[in-house]
Amino acid sequence: LADACVDARIPGVTMISTDKAVRPTSVMGSSKRVAELYIQALARQPNVETQFGIVRFGNVLDCSGSVVQHFRQQISAGGPVTVTHEEITRFFMSIPEATQLVLQANNLAAKGEVFVLEMGEPIRIVDLARTMIALSGMTEKTDDNPYGDIEITYVGLRPGEKLHEELFIGQAVTDTVHPHIKMAMERFMPLEELHPKLRRLDIALEAHAARAVRAMLKKILELDYCAAGSADPADLPSLRVLTS
Repeated sequence: LADACVDARIPGVTMISTDKAVRPTSVMGSSKRVAELYIQALARQPNVETQFGIVRFGNVLDCSGSVVQHFRQQISAGGPVTVTHEEITRFFMSIPEATQLVLQANNLAAKGEVFVLEMGEPIRIVDLARTMIALSGMTEKTDDNPYGDIEITYVGLRPGEKLHEELFIGQAVTDTVHPHIKMAMERFMPLEELHPKLRRLDIALEAHAARAVRAMLKKILELDYCAAGSADPADLPSLRVLTS
């Protein structure tokens, strides 16, 4: 799609990414990071007229499939409300904020910059669950309150799930003309270095070879991670997940 936009001389393209692309620990986050790397590399090509940008979303409140909808359904059913871990946190943004972030980034982008909404401090998911129980006019059932209405249970982190998400890779973050949008020009892998690896990834995808796809994602992430200054790619948590 990015190549087609360049060929058609589309003025601007904004990629929708996710905070899960920062030091990814899942195939979903890893694939998003690889897509970011391609956009960033393509945007730096001297003959490319299309202006590329990337926006990284946190969790969008009350969108389809969001944790808010999930908790609402569990509360309506009488509970329990399931949380993966007591300390898990996430960044949240509203649907209008997500829309504005895309529109503003499309105006600000030029060479593959990353744009993120200033969302304040991350929110503990268990605190969100407790707030939703209270707003429903109910009380939490606990050892201290055995006659409460809704119990919160912890079900454990899912494979590849992180306790805390990050928004940027590195510290080179600057303000923009929009008071609530931050921008970073992050490191990137040169296109001539990335292309051969993407071709091998394509071959694995066409063959439906899941193990080979994970192996190729791992290889690309290793190179990306080493570019950040790590001496040991094994430090990246996602590499163990991708080989499992």
